[in-house]
Amino acid sequence: MTKEQQSPPGERAAPPAELYSSEIEGREAEFGLSVAMVMRSMQEKSFYPHEVNDALVKLSFVMLQFAKDHDMWDEMVAHDIKTMERVNLRLGQLIRDSGDREHALTGLVDDNSCHYQLVLETRSEPGIRTWKSPYGRVLEVCRRIGQFDLTEEEIHQRYTKPRLLGYAQTMGVTIHVSDWSDDGMIMLGL
Repeated sequence: MTKEQQSPPGERAAPPAELYSSEIEGREAEFGLSVAMVMRSMQEKSFYPHEVNDALVKLSFVMLQFAKDHDMWDEMVAHDIKTMERVNLRLGQLIRDSGDREHALTGLVDDNSCHYQLVLETRSEPGIRTWKSPYGRVLEVCRRIGQFDLTEEEIHQRYTKPRLLGYAQTMGVTIHVSDWSDDGMIMLGL
């Protein structure tokens, strides 16, 4: 160690920078664009203050409204479950190999970018995940201007809940998904 690398007396030496990884090395430009997108989204104030998940929420409404208008809720959910079958079969194998059913919740929520890009905050406890429905804020505005006539309750009961139950069934795990509650809180548990 050179004299320049040594810490002053009484201070601990910092570990070399190469021991740390922020997961963005080599992707700095993409990271910068992502931060800029978040800033632009949060600065958008037309009609209502936007959140970073607004585009995903509105895109979901387009699909959900189509299913409602054509009475295709069941077909849409079945298609969604089928589309995710390979991923959920792999999770099911991991659960069988490890004997740890917690992997089901981790796969559905914690390590699932489709969840955490849609739901901005989730509480994770052993055997339970809880979050607020991501649809209410934008749905209120979209309903007011006549863009959609969906309700959060029907989205939850006709889409969110049966989809999550179907994913778990594919994994070979039984889970519980709460029924709709007026506070918008959703609980997923083992």
